[in-house]
Amino acid sequence: VFIAQSRASGSHRDVEDEELTRIFVMIPKSYTEEDLREKFKMYGDIEYCSIIKNKTTGESKGLGYVRYLKPSQAARAIEECDRSYRAILAEPKNKSTESFEHDYYSNSTRQELRGNTLPFCGQPEFCCFEKHESRIQESVSKRLSVVSRLPFVQEQLFALFDLVPGLEYCDVQRDPHTNSGYAVIQYSTAASAIYAKYKLHGFEYPPGNRLTVIFLEDGSDSSE
Repeated sequence: VFIAQSRASGSHRDVEDEELTRIFVMIPKSYTEEDLREKFKMYGDIEYCSIIKNKTTGESKGLGYVRYLKPSQAARAIEECDRSYRAILAEPKNKSTESFEHDYYSNSTRQELRGNTLPFCGQPEFCCFEKHESRIQESVSKRLSVVSRLPFVQEQLFALFDLVPGLEYCDVQRDPHTNSGYAVIQYSTAASAIYAKYKLHGFEYPPGNRLTVIFLEDGSDSSE
């Protein structure tokens, strides 16, 4: 009910779900939009595909967007597609493409250099990263920390986060000195945790009380 109320306040399809249905991928420069659609249509219904091109030459930069009709389809694509595509959730359109590309290249470079490999190493056009670039990135995991200035009710918080498929456990704790709420949430996949964080961070539960949701280390390989 709370989610439905928050959606009623604005354009749900265009605003709230854009960052949850659009993914950003690294592709061979020879790919057309039809090739991109063909590779990703197995994960769900695609609204559109687009390839980022050099404004001067019109050549592909080897990067593209795929937007699905449902957030669950985008999450599935991120989780199940070949790792060489480096699929992630795309930034909302209000952030410039150039800025997002720079962040994406920086992240990919740092992760790949840590593993001492470069993606698509058999194809020279993918081995042109600026190796000096680095950027502190948020460590993604399957576990979330939820903080509130009001105490949680175990059953209610479980029901809220169980709206996202794959919830494994919800552990509610309370600080007797501050009476604030704290909980640890864990999902079966990182994709579910990413979806829950984007959906519920800043969400008012109960109304007037905003939740703070962040990733917690769960011992998994964050680069993967």
